[in-house]
Amino acid sequence: MVAHNRVDLRAVRPCHDGEMRDIEIEGDMIRLGQLLKLSALADSGADARELLLASVVTVNGDPEVRRGRQLQRGDVVAVGDQTVRVV
Repeated sequence: MVAHNRVDLRAVRPCHDGEMRDIEIEGDMIRLGQLLKLSALADSGADARELLLASVVTVNGDPEVRRGRQLQRGDVVAVGDQTVRVV
């Protein structure tokens, strides 16, 4: 599968202070596993899977374990004290 979503690279920076970062996508949606990698919340697909299996990922405040969860603009994803919003 080819990802047609892009991240604004200026938005990808370490963030450990609870600040929310906006991650810009092209298209109407992005899958959660892709977002975790593209936003640098996970280093790889395997890391994304481990985060989800550990139940440390939330989407809009609710725990999420599905890598394929479709995210829309406005959705907020958090892993620990790092938070990103899909725009």
